[in-house]
Amino acid sequence: MAESRKLDASAPGFQQQLDELLAWEGVSDQSVNDTVNGIIAEIRARGDEALVEFTNRFDGWQAGSAADLEIPLSRLEQAWNTIPADQREALEAAAARIRAYAEKQKMSGWEYEEADGTLLGQQVTPLDRVGLYVPGGKAAYPSSVLMNAIPAKVAGVGQLVMVVPTPGGELNELVLAAAHVSGVDKVFAVGGAQAVAALAYGTETIPAVDKIVGPGNIYVATAKRAVFGQVGIDMVAGPSEILVICDGGTDPRWVAMDLFSQAEHDEDAQSILLSPDAGFIEKVEAAIDELLPSMERKEIIATALRERGALIKVRDLDEAAEIANHIAPEHLELSVENARDYARKIRHAGAIFMGRYTSEPLGDYCAGPNHVLPTSRTARFSSPLGVYDFQKRTSLIMASEAGADTLGRIASTLARGEGLTAHARSAEYRLKP
Repeated sequence: MAESRKLDASAPGFQQQLDELLAWEGVSDQSVNDTVNGIIAEIRARGDEALVEFTNRFDGWQAGSAADLEIPLSRLEQAWNTIPADQREALEAAAARIRAYAEKQKMSGWEYEEADGTLLGQQVTPLDRVGLYVPGGKAAYPSSVLMNAIPAKVAGVGQLVMVVPTPGGELNELVLAAAHVSGVDKVFAVGGAQAVAALAYGTETIPAVDKIVGPGNIYVATAKRAVFGQVGIDMVAGPSEILVICDGGTDPRWVAMDLFSQAEHDEDAQSILLSPDAGFIEKVEAAIDELLPSMERKEIIATALRERGALIKVRDLDEAAEIANHIAPEHLELSVENARDYARKIRHAGAIFMGRYTSEPLGDYCAGPNHVLPTSRTARFSSPLGVYDFQKRTSLIMASEAGADTLGRIASTLARGEGLTAHARSAEYRLKP
């Protein structure tokens, strides 16, 4: 049995209980930091030589040279042509939907001209080169390839470089096929902190990139944090989360399985239910006990539900929305009547799944919106990965002669007020006599 804690939002001390439940210490310990920093230093100092050494040591296969690390694009095409037809069709359908959604996100530049002829605006350009980290071996996620690569290509990124560890030399055919359909430009069989360092600083074989995206283990996350500033990163993600708000009108088995869908990721995943219906909460609890024994990852699910899960009784759906905004979940299911209207009460969530038929896995794989979402309450200030993460904005300013006079007088006054005389005189040189 999975003994999810049961909480009542009206009980004394509830807020403290909730905050303790939400707390996540994802900070790497000193030994992880030391290991990662050592790997980064070696890659910076010795490039390909160190990359081959770390690959041979950590991935359990012997690369003779850095040339052995590159997976040719023909190998991706081979995987695409040999995977089962149903998998190929599913990848194609998902890719098309993700691409169509991403196209809506493309930003374009703009400009306007003031009365005196001064022009102001914004220019939008794609990043030149992006690195995509993909977990490898048995923990392989082709959906992550689609979700990270397709928005980058839609944004117009010049070159997309994928790195994927291959434990024991094992290549995952679905991951390679996903890279093919996504238009990845280069693929290397490297992983871990050494792959992140190689992407950030470049080696003789792996080109340095401008931004690194994609999920990984604690060493990968720590390395991404360490190289931030040298390159951009998408985020340092915490464990997966789902929050379900239900009015009691949904099949409790559906809700139980929705909670399982995130709990099966790992023992630190978080699955929470908010409902004003105490009887419904009991039915979901019974459904959890009924369904859990049939799950392949039942031990992981049980641990996640016991350690970080909760079934919470709320006063009404308005209180549920208030609590949801405090939690700021990665995935939020609104399993209620008039879900579209109710969604307007939500200010903080990575993705909102509206209605009783919208299960969270639809968003994970194929609905179209990105499944790379803010976790650990960062949805209060962060957004899902999108095309905009692969584009950057540049301000445009072109002063007319009259504009230089008007703006120059303002700038001169403010610059002298700050004691920056050269700033002031630079503007003053262009003033009308």
